[in-house]
Amino acid sequence: MTGYHNSNYIVPLGWTLAVLLRTMPFRARVKCRTPLEAAEVAPRIWPSEGDLLEVVTRHLKEVPRCLLDFDDWSMHAYRAGRALTEVDEDELNTDELMVKLADFFARTVSVPESELPPRPEGWPEDGDSNGFLAWLVNFTEKRVHQANRRRFDALFESIGIRPNAMVEFQEKAPPLRDRPFCLLHTDVHRANIVVDRREIAVIDWELALYGDPLHDLATHLVRMDYDKEQHLRMRRLWTEAMVTAGRAELTAGIEADLPVYLDFEYAQSVFPDVMRAALSLPGGKPDDDDFAGAAEHICRALRRAADPLRLESVPDQAHAVEAVRSWHAEVHGREAAEPRPAM
Repeated sequence: MTGYHNSNYIVPLGWTLAVLLRTMPFRARVKCRTPLEAAEVAPRIWPSEGDLLEVVTRHLKEVPRCLLDFDDWSMHAYRAGRALTEVDEDELNTDELMVKLADFFARTVSVPESELPPRPEGWPEDGDSNGFLAWLVNFTEKRVHQANRRRFDALFESIGIRPNAMVEFQEKAPPLRDRPFCLLHTDVHRANIVVDRREIAVIDWELALYGDPLHDLATHLVRMDYDKEQHLRMRRLWTEAMVTAGRAELTAGIEADLPVYLDFEYAQSVFPDVMRAALSLPGGKPDDDDFAGAAEHICRALRRAADPLRLESVPDQAHAVEAVRSWHAEVHGREAAEPRPAM
């Protein structure tokens, strides 16, 4: 199984190794994870996922433990079940799922800060929501946008992404209300939700952060692609779960501030989405369907980011196809990007 950040391999364990690793010796399996060499598109403030999981698994028992961490690869306990992407709604309907996810978020914010690994130097002070958002914007601008601008400059320009787009976003973002910081997963989407007998576990914590909880809710709402009614229900369930858990202060200002984090998520995701679409093209001679598929992903990302980034216009499918053709020709050679004659 390969995601954006890691390659994962499910491996059976022998009796002796299973006992040494304190896992089930009968039909035991583990998940081995190898980081992929890819463009940096999301912050990682804790280099060792294993160190974080040592804390998380003390409080969220369903999360698989990290058994061994060798820096360039790690071994995790195997969580039985299937990713939500593979589960039919008859087995776990969306309403039931959202209730369980709201409970997950409430338990996550309750993980004690004192047990978490140290944050990087210069991390925003607890409760400084404006500083936290500024840190996220700065990471997107410097480490994602500008770091890749040279390679993708012609494509970004052609589809209307201005060089200073994220700087302008930061300048025009309304001020946020201060909220206490807590542990955030930041990547709760269908591929990271494992379902087993109607119970769920959220896996893959390498992108976890410590900050404003509304950011975690916003990334979840966007990446789950809920419809409008589901979106509103998840917001309500999340709020109710925080209040029930005795963390009502985390919900302060949600009506005004959640839209800011949603806008940020749409704005920042346009860069990795466009780059991934372009890089998904075969290096040889892509056909018309390849270019059309890449253009479709680019147009969707731009439509979602149009308001937050104040894009002057969103290119149509034909314009996006030509833009990605030109980019591919520049990178791989003009001949490789020429359209094939109709058969």
